[in-house]
Amino acid sequence: MDQDLVIARTRTWLEKAVIGLNLCPFAKAVYVKEQVRYVVSSARHLDAFLDELEHELVLLRDSDPKAVDTTLLIHPTLFAGFDEFVDVIAAGERIVADLALEGVLQLAHFHPRYQFEGSAADDIANYTNRAPYPTLHLLREDSIARATAAFPDPAAIFERNIAVLRDLGLPGWQKLFPDAD
Repeated sequence: MDQDLVIARTRTWLEKAVIGLNLCPFAKAVYVKEQVRYVVSSARHLDAFLDELEHELVLLRDSDPKAVDTTLLIHPTLFAGFDEFVDVIAAGERIVADLALEGVLQLAHFHPRYQFEGSAADDIANYTNRAPYPTLHLLREDSIARATAAFPDPAAIFERNIAVLRDLGLPGWQKLFPDAD
């Protein structure tokens, strides 16, 4: 798949959903400062993808936050099923622990078929974590702490996001992303 297209679709999702709907009130600052690193993986199997994840975690750890504050590691084809992606998330968390990066970096995760445990597949709340492609978001804990310190009630973000998406509804989401699967 064309890497430029993958990045362009991911940027559109960031602009329209994450920033545009304010699903993450902290995203706009790093986005406008161009501190988001986009990596499109072409790994052919899980082990190669996990090697890339390890490389990106170390690179983010060692990078100046003013240059690279966060990384989106995207694989457009390898993890089509959400259940298999859940296994990737677990493996990624083990890598964070193995590298002694707990408390330094963390993973957030997005998938085109993201489904919260106990929710129906078509529940609009799932769209808070739906992205065009399976994506691991590598975040600096220090950046999260600074951002949440300036936010009145960071725990309310999740509930607010669900309310926003319920108000928008699936037809509204589909208007934002008419080319989505």
